[in-house]
Amino acid sequence: MRSSQQYIIESVDRWLSQSQASWVCTILKTWGSSPRPVGAMLACNLEGELIGSLSGGCIEEDFLEQLRDGSLKARYDSEGGPFVIQYGVTEAEQARLKLPCGGQLHVLLEYIDDTETNRKVFEELAQALRSHRCVSRRVDLSSGEISIDEHDLQAKQAVEMIDGAMLHRLSPVYRLLLLGAGDVARYVAEMALALDYDVTLCDPRPKYLDHWEVPGVEVSSRLPDDLVRERFSNSYSGVVALAHDPRVDDMALMEALKTDAFYVGAMGSERTSAARRERLPQLGLSEAEIDTLHAPIGYQIGSKTPAEIAISVMAEITAVRHGRRA
Repeated sequence: MRSSQQYIIESVDRWLSQSQASWVCTILKTWGSSPRPVGAMLACNLEGELIGSLSGGCIEEDFLEQLRDGSLKARYDSEGGPFVIQYGVTEAEQARLKLPCGGQLHVLLEYIDDTETNRKVFEELAQALRSHRCVSRRVDLSSGEISIDEHDLQAKQAVEMIDGAMLHRLSPVYRLLLLGAGDVARYVAEMALALDYDVTLCDPRPKYLDHWEVPGVEVSSRLPDDLVRERFSNSYSGVVALAHDPRVDDMALMEALKTDAFYVGAMGSERTSAARRERLPQLGLSEAEIDTLHAPIGYQIGSKTPAEIAISVMAEITAVRHGRRA
């Protein structure tokens, strides 16, 4: 599983390794209703192979048309570096590009030549994202020179303009570790995959994994605390305890609540959750660490079935990921 940004960076890295130049487009600003958020990317090689998106398709078609007629490269050569195209400035253009009413996009266009410096930078960017590290791409707006910046990576803005440069923060794919091979975990896994999470299901209990399978989900019978320490301890990881068995759930929570995981939650009733909170201090967790636990898990939507519970769980995880809480 790869984030869309990782897929684009890896594609540009691959093209450069094949001595192919490419274009990289990044959304800098949006007004009104926008099809894609600030920081969204599109990349295209000179043969017209296109990765990513900026809109529902019309801006991409406009871009490809300008690529074919040579006007993009002519403007890049004329300006001597990256340049900004403003889409949707007039109502007529909004209609032509099928942008929502009032929608505008400012897009930075970069021509990425197959120089040794560019090859090295994109190789390092791709490796950082594969290693599940957040990294920033700094683009000098006058020269087009690209470098890697690893400062202030937890800032909320996807794109910032600083001292004549664009700082573009790139995120690795988000991961979820699910505990407990049951029906709720099956539905949570399917929904998480649809939301582009990298999903692992862990259950160390004998025979519980014998008939549990969701295509695209890694399955593990290892001890959950080991998995948390090794792979699910950063701010792009979430841990979701669904086993309803303290031997499994508490083992994972014991480690996860000490990490930077963006979400840690456990399924259970109010009574079960209260009992869990009384147990957790005995596992060496502080009151502040226990307070970060989401339990009972999910939004209260009157859910009864496993599928309904999964909806409430993924709704809460989505809200927390985007900095919102009930």
